[in-house]
Amino acid sequence: MRSMLAATLIVASAATLVVHGVHAAPKQAAAAPPAAQTPAETAKTLTLAERQAIQSDLAWTGDYNGLINGDVSDRMIAAIKQFQTNQGHKPTGVLNPQERGQLAQASRKLQASVGWKLVSDPVTGARLGVPTRLVPQQASDANGTRWSSSTGTIQVSLARRKEANLSTAKLADQEKKEPGRKVEYSAVKPDFFVLSGTQNQKKFYIRGSFKDAEVRILTVLYDQATEGTMQPVVVAMSSAYNPFPGGVQAGPPPRKKVEYSTGTIVGADGAILADREAVDGCLSIVVAGYGPADLADRSKEHELALLRIYGASELKPLPIGGGAAKPGPVEVTGVADPQSQGGGAAITTVKAQLTPAGSTGGLAVTPPPSLGFSGAPARDAEGRFAGLTTLRLPLVAGAADGAAVQASLIPADAVRSYLTGLGVKSADGSVKDVKASVVRVICVRK
Repeated sequence: MRSMLAATLIVASAATLVVHGVHAAPKQAAAAPPAAQTPAETAKTLTLAERQAIQSDLAWTGDYNGLINGDVSDRMIAAIKQFQTNQGHKPTGVLNPQERGQLAQASRKLQASVGWKLVSDPVTGARLGVPTRLVPQQASDANGTRWSSSTGTIQVSLARRKEANLSTAKLADQEKKEPGRKVEYSAVKPDFFVLSGTQNQKKFYIRGSFKDAEVRILTVLYDQATEGTMQPVVVAMSSAYNPFPGGVQAGPPPRKKVEYSTGTIVGADGAILADREAVDGCLSIVVAGYGPADLADRSKEHELALLRIYGASELKPLPIGGGAAKPGPVEVTGVADPQSQGGGAAITTVKAQLTPAGSTGGLAVTPPPSLGFSGAPARDAEGRFAGLTTLRLPLVAGAADGAAVQASLIPADAVRSYLTGLGVKSADGSVKDVKASVVRVICVRK
């Protein structure tokens, strides 16, 4: 959610200064000791980022329920005292270094337990925090994205729509009138509104805003039995939510009705490995030269998908061996988009470099290969399988058809882990004729 504090807090000393007066003039009165700082005054000596971090951590422990804005308030001081009391410490309202460490550790543990992750919505480009362990199921359409638990007890949705003559008050009134909603809290500001309460035996939280006649509404629904877990999560989600990030377009470019990518044969029984995003939302999937394919599995975690074709013979699976991917030269073998090769379907090999991808810790493929190479296998300088290439359009303002793609590598160990989890046994031997194991994948959408 943010980097943890590296520095400790300044601790207000409870001891008064003692003036001995050894060198004072004979009749000069001793100076009065300075007044001790109040907890609020001490908090104000911290940076804004440090105060926001404390508020966020206190929200995760369930001690703070308010805006995470760094402002010093009675609510913030009371939350510090409550945390200290819960830990068996004296409630001074000022965290000493040991207490600050305990608070940070407790917050990290709670975030890990729910799978807290900051993400960009694939439809709108909005940024939000999602408890991925609580809502592992994700689905998107043109109107937004929904995350949910397997039983539907917890649901998170981010929706968008076009609407003229807007005001936050009008939008809030519309949401209040939804069937089954009983509003217990309402806050309407010029640029956003917040509602919470109950809806058909569930608790709900809604945060809505608009820009350029586009409405974006974040809704969280959860069973009342999960309130103890969800209450701090909802506070964190409210703080992390950014419906219109600067420089981010209103969602990625529209998907084409027909898109082409590369598949890698990994099983003699017709198992084909593909890029997950390349086959997402397909009405039908066709493997050129073999016919229709079934989508057997799709993994958001690995960014991979497994296709299956039936009745094919003499398939040549690609051995997914090799070591860990590392920076250096690679050869990428794939099938470029027909427009890139005059309507052809030739399998080609291009040279590239694997380079560190900044703070993500992954590897970028530079220069990016042509469109259609998403899902193409890459081999290192020794001819070993290094991983699969993925191509993505950058989510920046003005991105459109023809914008430069960004290419990255799904490393070999992640590919092997994915296939092992599905019970797909890798072929033996070394990589010889890579082109014999590569096919074109065609996705047809509505």
